[in-house]
Amino acid sequence: MQRLGTVDRTAQGLAIARVSGEYEPAIGNMVIDESLDTIGRVVDVFGPVDRPYVAITTDNDVNLATLLGEKLYVKD
Repeated sequence: MQRLGTVDRTAQGLAIARVSGEYEPAIGNMVIDESLDTIGRVVDVFGPVDRPYVAITTDNDVNLATLLGEKLYVKD
């Protein structure tokens, strides 16, 4: 499990997270939360190369509003 980042905002039905650390996210990565529940998948990587943002499409049962400020991880 790798730390992905923290959800900063939501937009157009996606969760937007700022990548923390040296991790290089890839489109299609499975995203989970601290309790190992599946949140969704990375659908876009954008922004500055040294600290990009990722757009995450969530599973149907995930409420976007509850993700704000949440630390997310990528399942290895």
